Amino acid sequence: MIKLLLPIVISAGAAAAALTASVAISHRAAAEQVRLTPAPAVDEVPKPGVSSATAVFAGGCFWGVQGVFQHVKGVTSAVSGYAGGTKADASYQTVSSGSTGHAESVMVTYDPREITYGELLRIYFSVVADPTTLDAQGPDEGPQYRTDLFATTPEQAKIAKDYIAQLEQAHVYAAPIVTKISPFTTFYQAEGYHQNYLTLHPNNPYIAANDIPKVEGLKALFGKDYRPNPVLTPATN
Repeated sequence: MIKLLLPIVISAGAAAAALTASVAISHRAAAEQVRLTPAPAVDEVPKPGVSSATAVFAGGCFWGVQGVFQHVKGVTSAVSGYAGGTKADASYQTVSSGSTGHAESVMVTYDPREITYGELLRIYFSVVADPTTLDAQGPDEGPQYRTDLFATTPEQAKIAKDYIAQLEQAHVYAAPIVTKISPFTTFYQAEGYHQNYLTLHPNNPYIAANDIPKVEGLKALFGKDYRPNPVLTPATN
């Protein structure tokens, strides 16, 4: 994650004012990116007896991605981690170098009887990520911050491909969508201090500026799918 950089100032009061102004400007910019995308024309059909499915989303810093999906009804787990790389292991230090091929990602386990993969995609494109910026989200830059949909089934890959085509045809965005659709291979859970970061640190300047507006957007645009109490991830490492 990128630290918030402030200009050199003379007094502590001036530093506080600069921080407040910077956060406010970033907060407005993040809020302006929230938009309601159309419902998917093609979606998964819940299968009898199937109450759990998994989807993996990369949408920039995993703090905000996890934080949003933890507030979605029907999601039973949202874990921050690393996916899509070529190395045999992944950690924050190695992935942050941008050389492992991994993306900061979130593994979402959900009940398809309550919320479908297509509906999760709609939330992703509406409030989680800007799909038009290549290898970057907000203040974060590098391939580890790319937007990537790691399909865990051929059905997910088709739904994602069809939905991106639908968004492009509807000209939802002013620029082309660069979000990848990749086959899911391996997921490495992120370090414990990265889990539940949005919930545990809501006043962190980065969270306040870049991620709280996403949760607010979820509540405003998807009220029926929003739950106030997030489903948290136990820290295991």
